[in-house]
Amino acid sequence: MNKRFLSVLLFAVVVAGLASLVLYLQIRGKLGTETTPSKTQIVVATRQLEVGSVIKEGDVKTVSWSSDLPQGAIVTPEAAIKRGVISTIYASEPVLDSRLAAEGAGGGLAATIPKGMRAVGLKVDQVIGVAGFVVPGMRVDVIVAGNPGAEYSDRGTMSKLLLQNIEVLSAGQNIERNAEGKPIQVQVVNVLVTPEQAERVTLASAEARIQLILRNPLDQAEVSTSGAEFSGLFTGMAPRKMEAPPTAAAPRRSAPAPAPVKLAPPPVPTVEVIHGLEKTEKTVDRNQGGAL
Repeated sequence: MNKRFLSVLLFAVVVAGLASLVLYLQIRGKLGTETTPSKTQIVVATRQLEVGSVIKEGDVKTVSWSSDLPQGAIVTPEAAIKRGVISTIYASEPVLDSRLAAEGAGGGLAATIPKGMRAVGLKVDQVIGVAGFVVPGMRVDVIVAGNPGAEYSDRGTMSKLLLQNIEVLSAGQNIERNAEGKPIQVQVVNVLVTPEQAERVTLASAEARIQLILRNPLDQAEVSTSGAEFSGLFTGMAPRKMEAPPTAAAPRRSAPAPAPVKLAPPPVPTVEVIHGLEKTEKTVDRNQGGAL
């Protein structure tokens, strides 16, 4: 074989090998740079932080975070300490600004109430409280059952869907005492409502009986119902339409008294007196019964 050909072939192989090595090193360096993410500091919880608690030193710590930071993540412990928790934060979970109350708002239930909303407590038993399955964060509907009032006394007991898609803030038990002084357990459910809804549900709980209905939190649709009448449970008839009671008729104005009619005086009686060929008329006095 020609030595010159072998030399050229050997040179080509060496050049190709060197080019491949250089390309391999460049690709490896680039991949190594991309797969080594930059690390930053992030604040995580050292234990489970319940709703209403106030973060103290030792409840959070700073750790290295290699992936993208979650939106609203707290990066310094000072930004989280002394702030109330409005959504449960689990151990080793990043602390987010959206799950903490505003600075200076403190802790407790009040810190979890959004601006413009109110928290109202409903005293219910285990049955009304959906057998204890009502927990913070769930959505419920509120039904009121009772007598609609004297104007509709012929309807009897009725029930109506009062509020829909209401968020539960807290559910717990308060210890109270009965007439004999013995402690009893009463379920108290705090729900998040508007001021107008708070007025309605407070009146319903005072004057009638309320029932909580558990709903799927993904079901946000509101429905329109006509309520239910007690008689309809037996007859199967649909409830009658509720109409406003007729307003009281305005008192009729009495017609003005007619003006007294002035009667014409009765004609004066007269008598005709004839003396021979002379004829005269004389007026008769009624009081004396004789002629004037």
